[in-house]
Amino acid sequence: MNTQHDCFTSFDQDISAYQLPNKFTFPFYYDPHPLALLAAKQLQQHLTTQTLWQHNFGLNKNDDQASAIGKMFGVLVVENSQGELGYLSAFSGKLADKSVLLHFVPPVFDMLTKEGFFLSQQAVINGLNAQLQILESDIDFSHISQQLIIEQAVATAAIQAQQALMAINRKQRKEQRAQAKNHLTTEPLIQLKQQLAKESVAQKNELKALKAFWQVKIAKLERQVESKSSKILALKNERKQLSNSLQQQLFAQYQFLNCQGVKQDLNALFKDSATHIPPAGAGDCAAPKLLQYAFKNRLKPIALVEFWWGASPKSAIRRHGNYYPACRGKCEPILKHMLTGMLVDENLLLINPAENKELPIIYQDDDIVVVNKPAEFLSVPGKTIKDSVYERIKQQFPHASGGIIVHRLDMSTSGLLVLALHPRAHKGLQQQFINRTVDKRYVALISGVPNTEEGVINLPLRLDLDDRPKQLVCEQHGKPAETYWQLMSQSKDEQYKNDGNSKIYLYPKTGRTHQLRVHCAHVLGLNLPIVGDDLYGTKGERLCLHAQSLSFTHPVTKKPMHFEVPEKF
Repeated sequence: MNTQHDCFTSFDQDISAYQLPNKFTFPFYYDPHPLALLAAKQLQQHLTTQTLWQHNFGLNKNDDQASAIGKMFGVLVVENSQGELGYLSAFSGKLADKSVLLHFVPPVFDMLTKEGFFLSQQAVINGLNAQLQILESDIDFSHISQQLIIEQAVATAAIQAQQALMAINRKQRKEQRAQAKNHLTTEPLIQLKQQLAKESVAQKNELKALKAFWQVKIAKLERQVESKSSKILALKNERKQLSNSLQQQLFAQYQFLNCQGVKQDLNALFKDSATHIPPAGAGDCAAPKLLQYAFKNRLKPIALVEFWWGASPKSAIRRHGNYYPACRGKCEPILKHMLTGMLVDENLLLINPAENKELPIIYQDDDIVVVNKPAEFLSVPGKTIKDSVYERIKQQFPHASGGIIVHRLDMSTSGLLVLALHPRAHKGLQQQFINRTVDKRYVALISGVPNTEEGVINLPLRLDLDDRPKQLVCEQHGKPAETYWQLMSQSKDEQYKNDGNSKIYLYPKTGRTHQLRVHCAHVLGLNLPIVGDDLYGTKGERLCLHAQSLSFTHPVTKKPMHFEVPEKF
């Protein structure tokens, strides 16, 4: 360790042969620099051998897997004022139930310090929670509330029964008057009408008395419920106000520096975001913590890399030892400010990967077009890149009208797409996809060999709001997603296996975003990422996923159509 900075770690080997990057790492999409990888390996060795603290990463057989928590770590290669290269280390969130650990950079703001405002105000909020729990679990309150519901139901039934009886009696009196006109003389008829009128008045008075009875009875219960409910509501409002105030105060403490010495807090950084409120955990990720320490201690940032260490969480896909970009939801507004004034690598996500690529047309007629979309080619225009299958088809078929696009493939996925050239064809094809009568078969090269030869994966998916466009497995809010998979035949299996990889067929029953990629990579799916998957596995030359076969009914001629294009990986 270097004595100038407690968190500055020198490299434990000669690095004179390494060439420094000309620009700093673009944190949201990058190939790790060799020096950053060297620093990461050195930190990983430290994580394996250190005995200063204990954390259940779920990496050992004896670890309790149910309570295992993997962590995102980051290293920042830096240069100190003497020109010496070293690196800083950080973890996202807390580690070993602590936010401060020896040799790791501290948090931008430590809310857990005993003398700080957070714990004292949190204690007040916890006190309100305790009072609410007592009030809401009060047996008498629960009994009165239930009794009120019952009495309201009984009152409604009794009044409705009285009103129904009055309606029957009203009808009978009407019939009596009609018959009496034909059989009674004037005097008896007058007497009958007076008698019937008295009966009507009496029944109206009965209904009025019944309503008054129940009104008094229910009002008494309502007052008892209202007395306790108002206390609960007042406590909830007080808790909400205190929580909002504490949140704003907390966000204001997260003051982020950049190389120009300019500070901005979380409130300012997220004011133009979609929610205007920083997401939970914003500012506690590894990358902002590393840059903050570097700027604060006059260390020059050289290169950054982050990696996952430990068991994967149940929702997101994280693989032990894999390198990952910074998350956009929590970190993009922060890092955009922190990197202001620095020379940063180009954002490769803004470069059109389909430039100079041909879009092969497999079939065309007056109604439809079938193409073999190359990998790294958008199906529809993106926010910054407009070149896509949609745009190319519009250019090549200027007479095309309507929606054109019927289904999509991920930008990184290659294979067959059918497009409609007019609204009638679009409607006919779209209905087939909705009814799931279109047969699709994909081929994927996965990083490993599955334990069985076939299976069905059911894992519901939803968007990861903190890290778009990634998807999460979510039982509560996810949409159903089902995939049938099959290992290719044994005769071909030896041909296709390469460095421990396998080729499989994939038959998606549903068409969720990134469905096949997540179902292959997730620990509850195959747990074998598709080769080249830069989102859920390890970045490679290309994503080895190909829409190989497509069968449907022609939307106009009604003839069966089948297309098949072999994969090229």
